[in-house]
Amino acid sequence: MNSSSYYCDEHYKNTYPCTPGVAYYGRGALPIYWNYNYGEAGRALKVDLLNHPEYIEQNATLAFKVAIWRWMTPVKKHQPSAHDVFIGHWKPTKNDTLAKRVPGFGTTMNVLYGDLVCGQDDNEFMNNIISHYLYYLDLMGVGQEEAGPHELLSCSQQVSFNPSSSSSLNG
Repeated sequence: MNSSSYYCDEHYKNTYPCTPGVAYYGRGALPIYWNYNYGEAGRALKVDLLNHPEYIEQNATLAFKVAIWRWMTPVKKHQPSAHDVFIGHWKPTKNDTLAKRVPGFGTTMNVLYGDLVCGQDDNEFMNNIISHYLYYLDLMGVGQEEAGPHELLSCSQQVSFNPSSSSSLNG
């Protein structure tokens, strides 16, 4: 993603107001983006990440706490966490099926990155994530065939669980 972008969503100005001059680009072991994610993670971990997102870059323990928080926490009620999708606890609803969200790694990416990665046909960022996932499966001795076909690894055709504010405003 772009470290020169501020990733400030004014829709959340009352709950998670952007600090002037602060950018909410992806930081950490499992990067979070946008002021509202920094605000939510900070609230959960009792750290002022909204005013000091750089703490994630400066403290490896905090970076992994944020990553675990992001992995385990659904973005909205009635949505799965990345963990629930990944381990097979999530079962798609009829609306999920219509949105082409099916169990697999692709939906895990959808939960984590939404339309920053998914629903854009094949794109470099999504394919890099898939490549890294397959690489680590190989390192662990898990055959790539266990990951499933490309359609399950990809989120290129899925409707995002949580459209970003920039795409919502543009389309």
